[in-house]
Amino acid sequence: MKKIYLNLKRFDILPTFEGINKIGSMENYSKIIVEGIEKMNLDIPITIFFQESNLLSALKAKDKIHIGSQGVHYDDVKTGKNFGAFTTFRTAKSMESIGVKDTLIGHCEERNHLNYLTSLSGSTYDINLILNKEIKCAIEADMNVLYCIGEKMEEQSDKYNVLKRQLDIGLKDVDLSKVTIAYEPVWAIGPGKTPPDRDYILDIVKYIKSLYNVEVVYGGGLKKDNAEMLASIEELDGGLIALTRFGSDFGFYLNDFEEIVTTYKRGLKNGN
Repeated sequence: MKKIYLNLKRFDILPTFEGINKIGSMENYSKIIVEGIEKMNLDIPITIFFQESNLLSALKAKDKIHIGSQGVHYDDVKTGKNFGAFTTFRTAKSMESIGVKDTLIGHCEERNHLNYLTSLSGSTYDINLILNKEIKCAIEADMNVLYCIGEKMEEQSDKYNVLKRQLDIGLKDVDLSKVTIAYEPVWAIGPGKTPPDRDYILDIVKYIKSLYNVEVVYGGGLKKDNAEMLASIEELDGGLIALTRFGSDFGFYLNDFEEIVTTYKRGLKNGN
């Protein structure tokens, strides 16, 4: 079954505070989004990754939608060991305790953050080792993981080895039944960038599946412009949506979200 993921980043911040939330008050932000999507009757599994401050209200509002956290920490509470000394960190068991069953790990923004921290000390530590710990913590807390992998512009000539390393280290000793891979072509993300075409995406999806028996979704941005094309790739298991509109009205809009998913579903139907 195909599935859709929605990553809302920090889209809850109002324009008053230099954010892009044009949906409603910060207090009702997650409730408006979840209830709005539920009313669409899109008949396709949808997981929304919320910021931590919006998780509780989202969980109260949800019905047919899975609610996920934007990452978890690489360590967690354990009887006889750490009792919970994780100030500032979002642990998997803290998410489990409030009913969150999904998490996003390895997004390019998280990878950039970890790479920045290691660069400050001149370290060559492989951040995929940290992501592997995060995935294991999530699975120990019975969470489903969307694990993002992808190559940068300077890594394109060696993309297969880059992706394989992210997979081999990130998924080492991991229960794959709890993992979905999001292929995120980092070189193609951002205004003015040219996205990969169908053949490029199909090649990568086949490569990932030749290595690991996992579902793979497109993490480079499912949009109205590419929805039917992505739907036509039988080997692809869905997509990840963030922004729905670009340009002067840059942001996430519910009507656009519905149009994207409807277009994707139409592409699936046409493919059959």
